Amino acid sequence: MSDQGSSGPPAPAPVGPPDAREIPRFAGPDTFARLPRLDDVGSAAVAVVGIPFDSAVSYRPGARFGPSGVRAGSKLLRPYHPFLQVEPWSVHQVADAGDVAANPFDIGAAVAAVQAAASGLLGRADHLVVIGGDHSLALPLLRATAARHGPVSLVHFDAHLDTWDTYFGAPYTHGTPFRRAVEEGLLDLGTSAHVGIRGPLYSTGDMEADRDLGFATVTTMDVARSGPDAAVDRLLERVGRRPVYLSVDIDVLDPAHAPGTGTPEPGGLTTRELQMILRGLAGANLVGGDVVEVSPAYDHAELTTIAAANVVYELLALLALRP
Repeated sequence: MSDQGSSGPPAPAPVGPPDAREIPRFAGPDTFARLPRLDDVGSAAVAVVGIPFDSAVSYRPGARFGPSGVRAGSKLLRPYHPFLQVEPWSVHQVADAGDVAANPFDIGAAVAAVQAAASGLLGRADHLVVIGGDHSLALPLLRATAARHGPVSLVHFDAHLDTWDTYFGAPYTHGTPFRRAVEEGLLDLGTSAHVGIRGPLYSTGDMEADRDLGFATVTTMDVARSGPDAAVDRLLERVGRRPVYLSVDIDVLDPAHAPGTGTPEPGGLTTRELQMILRGLAGANLVGGDVVEVSPAYDHAELTTIAAANVVYELLALLALRP
């Protein structure tokens, strides 16, 4: 007599947002894409988390209002992603975990709070997609992610390198997180890359110092000349099957596409180019990500918040397709 084993009760179907054909998009919960709250479902495969913190910026503030702005911009999202042929919140449970309270007067305390909150949420969700907030948040998020997965390959979309050493002697700012991440052993050296870099630098040695840290760079001009597919090929070759963390500063987009950010740089990617590159990473071993530096006060007609909400949607689709 063979032992058939026991299979327990079937897993409950994921809880999704209300149907926009029955309840208007401008009604219903104020969560990302009107998804259920994490407290209401208990646990999730992916938790969307807001971190309203911008005390580490070097120019225009306002990204503390990014999470609420991006959630508002997400109301137009629909369940099915036709290009990747996946329903991001039907494959598994996706939920909104609300906002992390970070001390706006103490950057060190805020970094510690974000790390603790992210580590705690990773006990209730397999993966996090974070809405910032400024880019200093990437460091504590990488700490929490690396504690679970080991050093990760970082694919960093940004106009700026964010590998400078200090600003005004401060080691934790929105321009320094990835130098700290290298120093702390959070990144898989030699497999990480920046995408969308452009604009003036502080010195002739900035790019060389960045290469010495182990980063490759796909500039905006590289994308303009060779196209998004070439950028995707280079990124996939670099990260291989390693755990990948995607960090997207919305200023990777040209200000014509995303004016609502703190340090805009002309000559950026189009929203379509960013979508094409992200979609090309389907099948990569994505373990987490963030979308940061959305500052709604500088936005126009919700261009930036809607673009950022769609970037979050792309990350959720990639997580639904991960091996």
